[in-house]
Amino acid sequence: MDFTRVKEKAADLFSEVGFVSHINSEADYEQALELIDELFDDYDTYRPLIEILSVSIEKWENEAEEFEEFNRKVEALDDGVAVLRTLMDQYQLKAEDLKEELGGKSLVSMVLNGSRNLTRDHIQALSARFKVAPSVFFHQ
Repeated sequence: MDFTRVKEKAADLFSEVGFVSHINSEADYEQALELIDELFDDYDTYRPLIEILSVSIEKWENEAEEFEEFNRKVEALDDGVAVLRTLMDQYQLKAEDLKEELGGKSLVSMVLNGSRNLTRDHIQALSARFKVAPSVFFHQ
């Protein structure tokens, strides 16, 4: 098989949108987020590109200075709490927004600060609300 055409298309893509394979700046990061948002509208068609772009975004979020404090806090948390905090951040939720799933604002606060653990019922309710597998709340 002659890969000349593949190499040419790849060179064209990466010269136009280099952030697909490597994010170098906040501006690249913002463009990557915009593009991935657009690609998700037709996920099956763009899945390979989404996967490549996801790796670049994840690498940026793990290494960029602006995420250092957040990443440190998440690393210090129990896996289930880290997932919950990430979901809360993504959905812009406050402790009171999870009263139905966890049983009251004070209980939500205790779970988030680590003084109470997530129970099986909590995990089931959170999984249903966020449409994620219960396993995401456990250590991988």
